[in-house]
Amino acid sequence: KNPMANTTMAAVSPAPASTASEPPPSSATGRQIPIVCPGHTRPLAELQFCTIREEPNGNHDDETNASAAASSSSDGTRTFLISACHDKMPMLRDASTGDWIGTFSGHKGAVWSCRLDPAALLAGTASGDFSVRVWDAITGESLHSFQHKHVVKTLDWSPDSRRLATGGHEGILRVFDITKPMEEPLTFVQSTKEKVSISKCNWIDNFTVLAAGEDGTIRFWKVDESDHSKQLSQTLSVGGDAGGIRDMEIQTLPSTGQTILTVAAGQNVTFFDLASGTLIHSYKMPIHFREEGGASLHPGGKKFIAGGGRRG
Repeated sequence: KNPMANTTMAAVSPAPASTASEPPPSSATGRQIPIVCPGHTRPLAELQFCTIREEPNGNHDDETNASAAASSSSDGTRTFLISACHDKMPMLRDASTGDWIGTFSGHKGAVWSCRLDPAALLAGTASGDFSVRVWDAITGESLHSFQHKHVVKTLDWSPDSRRLATGGHEGILRVFDITKPMEEPLTFVQSTKEKVSISKCNWIDNFTVLAAGEDGTIRFWKVDESDHSKQLSQTLSVGGDAGGIRDMEIQTLPSTGQTILTVAAGQNVTFFDLASGTLIHSYKMPIHFREEGGASLHPGGKKFIAGGGRRG
């Protein structure tokens, strides 16, 4: 039985949460105390935070809407955390409290990637069982299952939530139209000379997908272009000894409007200005990203975090 079958996003009864004006929990030394989220039994593969503006739902009872309001911040937004794990059981949580909301149960292999759509109404998961699944993020019901021919390592939603891009060991970027799930997806082969596995994919608008390859190249695909010679519009190389790209993130800075592309590959975290494609800076790290790890830029644009394997 699906453990989310009778739940909604607002069905959790979270512990009392701090208001936005209150300082985060801290110890006597002033250090923040992290929220521990037990539940997974194997290594985590990917995390995503998704913030939405939450309105009371007339289809829910007063208790459910009250629970949702308790988890919302003072500006009326609520943030969710979805996690992909090798235990085959991606989970959804309230990000402000860490409270478990539900588990998407059905994959038969490790889940490598997970994404909520921009409205947090749909969830997508990519797995080692050669499939991608689309879930109702409210009920946990499995809506669609898209079969692939090899391990799927990454997926991402288009900004309008209508399409889902996927990639993995086949070296083929696929774009599925969720409004027409029975139709064949659009396909884009990364290289005709050799198979180039896709480690990450990200939409930059409703028509363009970035695919990061194990050859150290990021390819920009115009997915609605009918002329095959014009579909690949641009490439970026991380260069040097970076090797395969392990992680890629797009972040628009609220202060300046500049969109930054963050790339973790080899032993470097590299930043590009996405609009111009110019290199901003590349930092050599005391860790490597050959088999694991990633990097994320703070919304302020002044600092970033990174995690990976030991060098050597």
